[in-house]
Amino acid sequence: MSTPVYDIDSDVIDQLSGIAAGSPLHTLRHQREKVAVASQGSFDTLFDPTLEGIGLDERLLVALYASRLAGAADLAKYYSERAQAAAADAAQLAAAESGEPEQLDGAQHTRVRAMLVFTRALTKRPVEGDKAAIEKLPAAGISTPAVVALSQLIAFVSYQLRVIAGLKAMKLAGVSALAAN
Repeated sequence: MSTPVYDIDSDVIDQLSGIAAGSPLHTLRHQREKVAVASQGSFDTLFDPTLEGIGLDERLLVALYASRLAGAADLAKYYSERAQAAAADAAQLAAAESGEPEQLDGAQHTRVRAMLVFTRALTKRPVEGDKAAIEKLPAAGISTPAVVALSQLIAFVSYQLRVIAGLKAMKLAGVSALAAN
């Protein structure tokens, strides 16, 4: 896995929030630069094509599904476009976009179906992300390190969409008034 280098102009949260470099909101977000750097570093690491155990297409489908479940349409669109560019399986992409992982039948979809069902549990009803839910993942051919990476991915997307939503809300509220105080 490569070591990500932070490039402020490629910050995904800034881009998806629609905040421009030099704007009051951008300045406010980057007052604690280490948080922006760590957030982008997490993104870069979780979506590194060389990450083992879960394919990039699978990770993008999970991110798309988690975003869709949370009602983050812009983020879901972003991950859908990336999943398409990564040549994600059409049926799996349709299931992630429609919110119906159970429609995936056949052995070739077992892994993704299990990942999406687990994503739904952690996103919609976290209490259901218990030992029994976790044990279904290895039964679908997902290794223990991949289960950990999957859980980290779901948690990161949850964090990412909340930061983006907060920044968009601040932008709508007129952050320049907040920054002046």
